[in-house]
Amino acid sequence: MQLRKLGHSPLTVSALGLGCMGMSEFYGPRHDEESVETIHRALDLGINFLDTADAYGRGDNEELVGRALQGCRSRVVLATKFGNVRGEDGQFMGIKGSPEYVRQACEASLRRLQVETIDLYYQHRVDRTVPIEETVGAMSRLVEEGKVRFLGLSEAAPGTIRRAHRVHPISALQTEYSLWTRDPEEEILGVCRELGISFVAYSPLGRGFLTGRFTRYEDLAPDDWRRNQPRFQGENFERNLELVRRVEQIAAEKGCKTSQLALAWVLAQGEEIIPIPGTTRRVHLEQNLAALEITLTAQDLARLNEAAPKDAAAGDRYPEGGMKVVNG
Repeated sequence: MQLRKLGHSPLTVSALGLGCMGMSEFYGPRHDEESVETIHRALDLGINFLDTADAYGRGDNEELVGRALQGCRSRVVLATKFGNVRGEDGQFMGIKGSPEYVRQACEASLRRLQVETIDLYYQHRVDRTVPIEETVGAMSRLVEEGKVRFLGLSEAAPGTIRRAHRVHPISALQTEYSLWTRDPEEEILGVCRELGISFVAYSPLGRGFLTGRFTRYEDLAPDDWRRNQPRFQGENFERNLELVRRVEQIAAEKGCKTSQLALAWVLAQGEEIIPIPGTTRRVHLEQNLAALEITLTAQDLARLNEAAPKDAAAGDRYPEGGMKVVNG
């Protein structure tokens, strides 16, 4: 397994991590037994970086990951997040970053995960009503107490990252990044490189769109959260399908799957970048790992940049409400 250093920490993590969100919610029916087997298979294949959050399944995802890690906790760099608050009915209630809430959320995550320490603790979304210095200050106290080892932010703006980093070293910044979401290239990747912060790329397969799996809107299950995402709707879907077809052609010439090529592209953008593709099935996990064996030449990268240039994707990556809480 190829390894990459995790920011301001002595830790090294697998070049590909595993995003666990879809195992509990958002992308169709749950299959908990297969999800646990997928986590175990990931560990067997050398993946040691698992990503969850308290908002995924309203805590269910942390509980699932906790069950899967019984007896093998020492083999994992475990990351979770706080800040997205949800009600009993699943509705998103807003974002909280107050010092009191930071501690409350951490204690709850530790219980669900059945661990004594969280390796990487992220603020999931920035609470614009609370100075980032106060939130990160509270997170740093968790480090002092041994409940958390290293700190991260998710979907934070460059200025916020700098302010947070002055309070306590930030080891990782997690933001969406893929062939159809290249916004971080404008400024955020540069800030991370300057400050020595690892960039953890979530949705490196464009929420599954870049796998070539979807050819029409109806391919999404009726309860699939992606049906509400602008990029999966109407004319946006058709325009984005054209983007995927261009990538598919290059993948066919390379003799690999479109998903593998998309992951190889993200991996090739820098050693500080760690993609965390999510999957619920072992077969897809193994397919994703094969991306590590793909070598992209300068010509390959130029062709992919031409096929999927910045701002090529049609539609916002979240509905209006979701876009208001990113880049905070």
